[in-house]
Amino acid sequence: MNEEKDMADARAILAGYRASIDNIDAALIHMLAERFRCTKAVGVLKAEHGLPPADPAREQQQIARLRQLANDAHLDPDFAEKFLNFVVREVIRHHEQIAAANGAAKAG
Repeated sequence: MNEEKDMADARAILAGYRASIDNIDAALIHMLAERFRCTKAVGVLKAEHGLPPADPAREQQQIARLRQLANDAHLDPDFAEKFLNFVVREVIRHHEQIAAANGAAKAG
């Protein structure tokens, strides 16, 4: 009987953790959507003014900043850097698409 109660308690605790994880995942998605909304505006501004899609100096500053934030938060800085690099590659891809479309619009 005690073993059944322990399992039921464990399942209840697990359900609570999973509910929190689901909430965090939802927040992450909404935050990423907002980040990409802003970076899209940056891409449009860069394209309108002939600025390059990538800014390596800014990227290096962001990596250093994010690594420090990760370290302070007890998150693996290497993981944080990989995550940022993934996001930045996607942003640059979007900026390149925006620049190409802007060039086509100016040519047309």
